[in-house]
Amino acid sequence: MLCFLWRCIDRWIKFCRKKLCRKSVHSMATVHDVFVQGKYQVADIVVDGEDPLSPPKPLLIVHPTEEGLYPTLVFLHGFSLQNSMYSQLLHHVASHGFTVVAPQLDNILRSDWVEDIKSVAATVDWLPAGLQPKLPEEVRPDLTRLAIAGHSWGGKLSFALSLGIEAKPRLAFSALLGIEPSDGTAPGVQIDPPVLTFVPDSLDPKVPVLVVGAALSSVKREPELPACAPEGVNHEEFFKESVAPVFYAVARDYGHVDMLDESVPVTVCAGGDNREALRRFVGGIMVAFLKAYLILDADDLNKIFEMPDRVSPVVLSTVEVKKN
Repeated sequence: MLCFLWRCIDRWIKFCRKKLCRKSVHSMATVHDVFVQGKYQVADIVVDGEDPLSPPKPLLIVHPTEEGLYPTLVFLHGFSLQNSMYSQLLHHVASHGFTVVAPQLDNILRSDWVEDIKSVAATVDWLPAGLQPKLPEEVRPDLTRLAIAGHSWGGKLSFALSLGIEAKPRLAFSALLGIEPSDGTAPGVQIDPPVLTFVPDSLDPKVPVLVVGAALSSVKREPELPACAPEGVNHEEFFKESVAPVFYAVARDYGHVDMLDESVPVTVCAGGDNREALRRFVGGIMVAFLKAYLILDADDLNKIFEMPDRVSPVVLSTVEVKKN
């Protein structure tokens, strides 16, 4: 009798383990999907300023080719860079069902960035009337589900626009993403208008925030060169100052521009060896965050922050969430 009971218990344990294993594998596969290309084929559209109906700034638009209504992301490039240098990253995001609009800014070193902030605000205000005519008729951008993201200098501008510093678009953003955001060369050494205040929880864009950092961004590639995103004005400070909810992840072995296209040489910033892995991570965490706050599906985002060692394609030195 005891042997019979023991065999029954043993079979039940094995059955439960199989069920849990299947559930775990399914869960892991789901979250891994955001770190690879999505199910949608995508296409590029370049919009210049020659057409009277064109936007205030030239655009690179990356969109799914399949008929549908897609949430929209405005992406701002870093200083002295081109929007086309992020093509692989933007393709990754768009392939998961998002329309991505990337303005090409002037890359002129000015005494302040006010003109740049205003030009992006004007470009966002152009979207309701101007974006759909530039897209295939069957591809419809959903501007009621709109997010803004930026890398480096573009991250600073994204925060400025979300906070209404110098200009605020008429369209409302539902999420803010700072990819290696940077605001100057040191605390107090910032080109106007400054965004960072060096006061914790002082930046309140009134939307959820994702801050993605790279641990090597504050490391000098050469002793005589400055770091590309110095301590005190980089991703860490943006996280500290942003009001919850804020999601923060730092890639341990990578630098400030390692998410750029593989064909873009990195000559100034310290960086890692496997840039493809970082692009997958940055693209994937952006997708997970956009899904959470534009589509209201937070499963992937939660899994990334609950089990980063199991799902992330790169090693993360910091994973933190500030909640309301």
